[in-house]
Amino acid sequence: MDKKPLIVLTGPTAVGKTSLSIKLAKAVNGEIISADSMQVYRYMDIGTAKIKAEEMDGIPHYLIDEYDPDEEFNVFEFKKQAKKYIDDVHSKGKVPILVGGTGFYIQAILYDIDFTENDTDYEYRSELEEMARNYGGQYLHDKLAEIDPESAKAIHPNNKKKVIRALEYYFLSGEKISDHNKSQKDKESPYNYCYFVLNKDRAKLYNDINKRVDIMLEEGLVEEVKHLSHMGYSSDLVSMKGLGYKEILEYLAGKSTLDEAINILKKETRHYAKRQITWFRREKDVIWINKDHLNDEEILGFMLKNIKEKCLS
Repeated sequence: MDKKPLIVLTGPTAVGKTSLSIKLAKAVNGEIISADSMQVYRYMDIGTAKIKAEEMDGIPHYLIDEYDPDEEFNVFEFKKQAKKYIDDVHSKGKVPILVGGTGFYIQAILYDIDFTENDTDYEYRSELEEMARNYGGQYLHDKLAEIDPESAKAIHPNNKKKVIRALEYYFLSGEKISDHNKSQKDKESPYNYCYFVLNKDRAKLYNDINKRVDIMLEEGLVEEVKHLSHMGYSSDLVSMKGLGYKEILEYLAGKSTLDEAINILKKETRHYAKRQITWFRREKDVIWINKDHLNDEEILGFMLKNIKEKCLS
């Protein structure tokens, strides 16, 4: 059976994926499926740097503004919904384009990874959550480092949910989740894909991240977070732990000044971009594009040449 085409356009936050994705979609008769873990939430526009309706320029977008901030959205849900949209786009004779910076989500689709929804052991999970409350996230992360150093290296100590999931997976299956994910990554892709990663000089990227945060504040990030808070969306939600939201919530709770919150947000976003680049460097069959050396038209030409040879041949 001939594999159907799939284009991936990704890269670290603030690298400039959005405008290029629209040009690409127009050039290949494509539609865009967001691979962003935050833009899926309604009412969270400024802090997620969500594409505006007028910027879409008539190109259909999926998995944007589809969930309320208190609804659960994770890699399982993403994979289920994204595959449905990819099939829908193919059925119209168009080309699906995955656009966004959540590498884990892209990987799930590209290699049809089974992240295994093993039966949950609620008793053990409660035990782990209790440990986190009593001893802190670092304590759990240290436990993970003992049994699965590779996962501990890949998962940030603050990402309590992923740390617990990795510990729980080992408890239930006796297998390291890093080994499971590795074997899944070796699967052959069900798609004829082109995987483009945009990048630029690290200093320039960090400068652009700082500028983007300043623009978010000018556009009303504090007011957006206040509004979400008044709607009843609290800091214990996964969505409200996203970059830009947790820092402003701390400020609104009087735990930091606005200047401190902004500095933390800039620093954390720079760290996130660095982690994204590290993730994409580990991926296979990736086509890196350095934005320092090419303008958008040149990049588009380069992508279309690769797409013609690899995806649409």
